[in-house]
Amino acid sequence: MKRVLAIFGAALLAAAAMQARAAPAAVVEGVQMPGWVERSGAGGTRRQPLAPGMELRGGDELRTGVGSRVYIKLAEGSLVKLGENASLRILELAPDRGGLFKAALNVLEGAFRFSTDLLAKQRRREVSIRVATVTAGIRGTDLWGKSSPEREIVCLIEGKIEVGAEGEAPVLMDEPRQFYQRLKGETQPVGFVDAVQLAQWARETEIADGRGAARRGGKWRLTLASAETQGAALEVYDRLRDAGYAAEIYPTKADGKRAYLVRISRLPTKADAEALADQLRGTAGVEAPKASGAPGI
Repeated sequence: MKRVLAIFGAALLAAAAMQARAAPAAVVEGVQMPGWVERSGAGGTRRQPLAPGMELRGGDELRTGVGSRVYIKLAEGSLVKLGENASLRILELAPDRGGLFKAALNVLEGAFRFSTDLLAKQRRREVSIRVATVTAGIRGTDLWGKSSPEREIVCLIEGKIEVGAEGEAPVLMDEPRQFYQRLKGETQPVGFVDAVQLAQWARETEIADGRGAARRGGKWRLTLASAETQGAALEVYDRLRDAGYAAEIYPTKADGKRAYLVRISRLPTKADAEALADQLRGTAGVEAPKASGAPGI
């Protein structure tokens, strides 16, 4: 019981603390689970599932699983998207240094997209993205890239970027659909990709509506299990979180008896809740998941 109440209380305190202070440098905007963040601390490296609203900081390493996607909102307004089976390390993250936002991101594996809204383009910032051996300096832009064992790609969608490998002179790309790539460690001439291929690449980092993703502000939830004992609830909870699903425990009462609900919250629509139910049914102790919305939905 103490562990369940501690988990529940910690979630409430974290939510209150987030509301009480200024916007964090980076926060998880949405996640198509499974996904994890690995964070080092005094007690070693801790791995936990990604969840909407989670604050990120320098040193964090994000990972996605099969079919997964993650959206990360930066404090200056940009959005970073990760595709499936991806790994991103946050090397530096400073929300305000004399009015300058600074960030350095390292895409170790998989596809990503960096997009900047109109207001963010006007703000002072210094952002660089490293894709394996290739570094791109951001100048208020929209770009897509991917890192794989034999190929690194950086494709400009809008704006300007300087991109280059270590030890080589950087190349300025300032035309839409220009792309830079290295094949097996060799830099190739800058070329242009057609609109069809670019659209296909972009889908690798997009969260599709109604597919079970959780987002900030989502008001639907999915009850995955109801147990009479905290031990039984914790067993399901631990399995789900180890698998990259942001499960939570809510102590409640049913027919005058205490019960423990295992849930995933912040799902934006009923369709998302039902899609996630189909995905998890029959795994990790989940037998009869049930979707429900906030009052009035």
